[in-house]
Amino acid sequence: MPKLKTNSGAKKRFALTGTGKIKRKHAFKSHILTKKTKKQKRNLTNFTTVNKVDENAVKQLLCLR
Repeated sequence: MPKLKTNSGAKKRFALTGTGKIKRKHAFKSHILTKKTKKQKRNLTNFTTVNKVDENAVKQLLCLR
């Protein structure tokens, strides 16, 4: 069997935590920021974890399964 290739877009967007969860950035932080409140922009800066429902799909893109 040939080697599996990691999806290039996924490896730039996701990272593994020490406990095995997948870390991601929030969306809606790149442009049209004038209408968003300071609090909203500040909260979008932080990382969060990928939802359980999407975890298997992301792991498949990262060749972790």
